[in-house]
Amino acid sequence: MARKKSPTLTEAEYRLMDVLWRCGGASVSEVVELLGEPQPAYNTVLTVLRVLERKGYVRHRESGRAFIYRAAIERSAARQQVVQHVVSRFFNGSPGELVLNLLESERVDDDELARLGEILDIARAQRTAQP
Repeated sequence: MARKKSPTLTEAEYRLMDVLWRCGGASVSEVVELLGEPQPAYNTVLTVLRVLERKGYVRHRESGRAFIYRAAIERSAARQQVVQHVVSRFFNGSPGELVLNLLESERVDDDELARLGEILDIARAQRTAQP
């Protein structure tokens, strides 16, 4: 049976995207080098980069005999896609349910709670300002 395509980044894809987000652009050899130990095989990295390109996460340009790959999507946009996927899959499309779950199950420090309070105040103000 064929493996189901992941609608978001797999762990291997994320590792490569992280390199591209940090360095801006790199050849396959440079990506292999920047991934650190244990270094994956060149062909493995090339295959994953091609998958990322088909998914729209990566673009390439020719530079001599090499291709230089760069992220086609910002880290924040990829993060948003993952959150949307999790919300739709596990929380019936309710971002509030996700937030409540996180607040109930994770330790949140006072600074984070203050920031959440500010965000909620802004959201309330925007909601009351709308006709």
